[in-house]
Amino acid sequence: MNERRPLPQANKLGSLGAEAPLPETATMILGSLQRYAQTVMRPIGTELDRMSPDAVAAPDSPYWEARRKFVELGFGVEALLGFEPEERGKMMCLLFETLGWGDSGLAISFGAGMLPQYMSAVLGREDLFQQYPDGMLGCWGITEPDHGSDTLDPNRGIFHPQGQYGRPNCSARLDGDEVVINGQKSAWVSNGTIAEVCVLYCATDTGTTLDPQHGCVVIVPMDAKGVSRGKPLDKLGQRALNQGEIYFDNVRVPRSHLLAGPDEFQSAVKIIHTAANGLMGATFTGVARAAFELALDYAHERKQGGVPIIRHQSVAQRLFHMFRKVEASRALTNRVVHYNFVSPEPALHAAMTAKVTGTQTAFEVASDALQIFGGNGLTREYPVEKLLRDARASLIEDGCNEILAIKGGYALIDPDRL
Repeated sequence: MNERRPLPQANKLGSLGAEAPLPETATMILGSLQRYAQTVMRPIGTELDRMSPDAVAAPDSPYWEARRKFVELGFGVEALLGFEPEERGKMMCLLFETLGWGDSGLAISFGAGMLPQYMSAVLGREDLFQQYPDGMLGCWGITEPDHGSDTLDPNRGIFHPQGQYGRPNCSARLDGDEVVINGQKSAWVSNGTIAEVCVLYCATDTGTTLDPQHGCVVIVPMDAKGVSRGKPLDKLGQRALNQGEIYFDNVRVPRSHLLAGPDEFQSAVKIIHTAANGLMGATFTGVARAAFELALDYAHERKQGGVPIIRHQSVAQRLFHMFRKVEASRALTNRVVHYNFVSPEPALHAAMTAKVTGTQTAFEVASDALQIFGGNGLTREYPVEKLLRDARASLIEDGCNEILAIKGGYALIDPDRL
């Protein structure tokens, strides 16, 4: 008779892995967020994943219930910026990792929805923050039909020597006390067809040229005359996230809505890109954690060869490396976001490491999770195939990882040593 090998004594970790105990306030906030993510985001995210993009964006969509309940939690820009800088990074990571654990499409929708308010607050425009407060759903209009990740490289630092940016698809010009906007933003604008306010990044129309290197940033109410929307995008993953085109036809907004002009444009790109990449790192650490937890549970339940599959060495080894990657992604993202909140000058290339690591980890861990589920993982009866689709999209959004790696690598160059 074969003897069973003794099992090691389990040292159970919390939902955030090898995380030191949180302060009481943070623990209470995390509990509220986890309940919301589990009881609201997961079921609604699954429902939205199986709906058409038009139905997701419709007034009677379950999306709006999830959105309303998130706003009621009170974790908007004002709350986040209300924490001391030393606490702010931790709270942002807790927030978006937990939202990503719930549903990444909804998490990105809510995160993008904060960007007009975030930029208004960070750039000291209390008047615009009050005019377009936290409860309003925002979007970030930067990508264009002919320009994707290159819009995140306004100084042309990684352009090929023979490369040409070409004509921008959207521009703004100053006309007395107004800003006049014309053109189009691409179908990849998150919340594009449902947002109430947009933080628009576009080229400056000087009258003789369209200058994308010294563009401008404008807060645009989406009910302004001349604003129209395209159809919601039908896509592989993050289907709970509405995305779609925005068109501007001689849209006029007060000059007071100009957040950054040509001289401040590159700095404004750096600020929003740093924040967005940190948000992506935290959100997709949450996706990786969700995939790992599902696989760990399944490996205890599923039996092959007369034992739970976690007793098989290959499964145990795979789970360990999934756990290791989630821990590394969380640690890096927390470190980077904390640094960028307390440093006088945020490090964009550090934020890029969080985005690239978090999203790559989510994709790898979700793929490993599906492998542990075997054939069952391919079916829609189990949530792991959705996680894999959601994670795959993240390798492209907010700057594709290849471009970020090149731009981040160039940021490591020390001119004094060349």
